[in-house]
Amino acid sequence: MKPVLDTFEEAVQDIQDGATILVGGFGLVGIPENLILALKEKGTKDLTVISNNCGVDDWGLGLLLKNRQIKKMVGSYVGENKEFERQVLSGELEVELIPQGTLAERIRAGGAGIPAFYTPAGVGTPIAEGKEVRVFNGKEYLLEEAIQADFSFVRAWKGDIMGNLVYNKTARNFNPMIAAAGKVTIAEVEELVGVGELSPDQIHTPSIYIQKVIVGDQEKKIERLTTR
Repeated sequence: MKPVLDTFEEAVQDIQDGATILVGGFGLVGIPENLILALKEKGTKDLTVISNNCGVDDWGLGLLLKNRQIKKMVGSYVGENKEFERQVLSGELEVELIPQGTLAERIRAGGAGIPAFYTPAGVGTPIAEGKEVRVFNGKEYLLEEAIQADFSFVRAWKGDIMGNLVYNKTARNFNPMIAAAGKVTIAEVEELVGVGELSPDQIHTPSIYIQKVIVGDQEKKIERLTTR
């Protein structure tokens, strides 16, 4: 059994200034919003955060950004966050933009213990600057290094007390690979069940990758509301 924590404050208590954190989700879908809120309240500074995007101005990782807790953001998309844009243009925030597929594979490789891999994405662009380029079958490829982090925050639909996780639909974007690539992975789950209640065939993240579990209600805000 994995530790099932009582409070989100307890979940983030070991995260110190300067930590590197992988954060699951895609847009506002599947983000560990309560863990992010707890980290905001804790006030931990100088963080390096790795996630597909940085939330929006008033939710998700955008809260940490607005609170000046993020020193460096590593991601693939910034289009929904005006504060992100402002901090980058003013030189307040260090940012590393990575093609989305490359980012996903760098995280997956980190969880799989693969130190680096070659990809054609980014060849001939500023992304290739300073990186090794090799030719395979007449085509150029960049060497990209794997990503790992001190902590991973993930959100799951269901989890059991062993730490096995099931994600709901598009919440599977990034969460499973991020769960594997953190030295300490904290899973925020919507529903906690007993051993044997999850079918082995349905488990997306095995318990071996999870160190802590906590249950929390989600607001599940909409990133961009479109009505007819």
